[in-house]
Amino acid sequence: MHKEKMEAKVIYIAIIVLFLAFLAMPLLFLFWQSFTNETGFMIGNYLTLFESKEILTAVINSIKISTITAIITTTLAFLLTYTVNATRVYRPLKKVIRIGIMVPMLLPTITYGFAIIYSFGNQGLITKIFGGNLFEIYGFNGLLIGYVIYTLPPAFLLIHNSFTYMDKKFIVVSKLMGDGAIRSFFNTIIRPLIGTLGGAFVLSFILSFTDFGIPASIGGTYQVVATELYRVMLGAIPDFNQGAAIAVLMLLPALFGVILLRYLDQFQFHYDKVGETEVLQHRGRDILTGIFSLTVFFVICMVFVVMFVAPFLESYPYKMNFTFDHFIAVFSSNDLLMVYKNSLFVAVMTAIFGTVIAYGAALVNIGTKVKGRSTMDMISMITNTVPGMVLGLSYFLFFNGSSLKGTFLIIILNTIVHYFTTPYLMAKNSLAKMNPGWETTGELLGDSWFKTIRRVVLPNSISTVLEMFSYYFINAMVTISGLIFLVTAETSVVVYCIIKVDSIATKM
Repeated sequence: MHKEKMEAKVIYIAIIVLFLAFLAMPLLFLFWQSFTNETGFMIGNYLTLFESKEILTAVINSIKISTITAIITTTLAFLLTYTVNATRVYRPLKKVIRIGIMVPMLLPTITYGFAIIYSFGNQGLITKIFGGNLFEIYGFNGLLIGYVIYTLPPAFLLIHNSFTYMDKKFIVVSKLMGDGAIRSFFNTIIRPLIGTLGGAFVLSFILSFTDFGIPASIGGTYQVVATELYRVMLGAIPDFNQGAAIAVLMLLPALFGVILLRYLDQFQFHYDKVGETEVLQHRGRDILTGIFSLTVFFVICMVFVVMFVAPFLESYPYKMNFTFDHFIAVFSSNDLLMVYKNSLFVAVMTAIFGTVIAYGAALVNIGTKVKGRSTMDMISMITNTVPGMVLGLSYFLFFNGSSLKGTFLIIILNTIVHYFTTPYLMAKNSLAKMNPGWETTGELLGDSWFKTIRRVVLPNSISTVLEMFSYYFINAMVTISGLIFLVTAETSVVVYCIIKVDSIATKM
């Protein structure tokens, strides 16, 4: 699309080297481990998997529930972003919706199951409101609710980011030209967002397929790949070789994601200029979308409200006396305060360097003709496919004995790599919709490539950069599975303490 720049080649090489060292090589080492055991190199680990009825059932179950989750999540995320960006719903209400949808991102996924139990369990808040259990929460139902809530925020961010770079005057023009509602909706809304909707679907599928925290708490007897991987790797008799084989099988969704996204890339678009045109008012549309969005917001709040109320109660739901004792205990503990400082340090460093890396990768892919730039797409899919505990285990095995072991640096690098996908896709989608003539103009004016990026491209995508920073920061604060094998007493973070807390009930 543009003349190849030396600066872009340097960025490309730096990113490739980074992911070779901290993604490809650890995973290749894990792949090698999947073919080895005490007798040497062999395929026995895979033969054992294919002969295991439990593993095959888990794979089928994971594909089934992840596909359903991805369909529901992508639909909900689109309707919510449509309400926020393409309707005349009351502006403060739009802001409430945007903030409310982000609430689940503030909590580790291992707490999602407990939130659902506190809401829909035998003693749950929603159960008491309706006078009885609405459905069985352990198994498919609970997993579906948890996965949808878990994947909705990143899918919403992804679609919302693309929506902000759409010129709404085409919606108005389509209406004025007499296009029917369906034709106008498809041509001005769906068609420009097809690539992003496909990305949201793939993202939701992979997040669901690889999550461990939710099935660990409410999966019940419904077997999924993540819990089977945990059972094999961290069970009574750990088998890291067979676990490595399961981990390799879990990388297969990356192939599906890359194929789908490459096909959808042909539908990408850009506008020469994005205007601030206000969409036409449509009372019926605004009422329906407003009610729908408020309902989704209300359901999410109902699920998580107990998580914010329980800390103020002596022992929910049995002793409902108001108390500050739990907070006093936390703030009076020097160990916990030090752990909290560790978490903040890791989150800030991850957000800064992660945003720079993800934005640089998107610039190379969208704004240059560097040979092999599409490799960034493959990297983004693989990073999101690899479960956190698998990536953490690969780091533990590969860097064991090195100077990185037990340091904050390895934790930060692990988190940057693990959460690379969403910030990268956000940057890629925003840059793809910018006018390519901006950089050409910079060339004619004699600006260097970096100067054009700093003076033109970056200011016009600053909102996306801030969202990328926020996404990295929040996920670095709440991630847990990828750090199980990496934290030490000196580098312990807040969420790691959750694993050691035995007071949370798993049955209510």
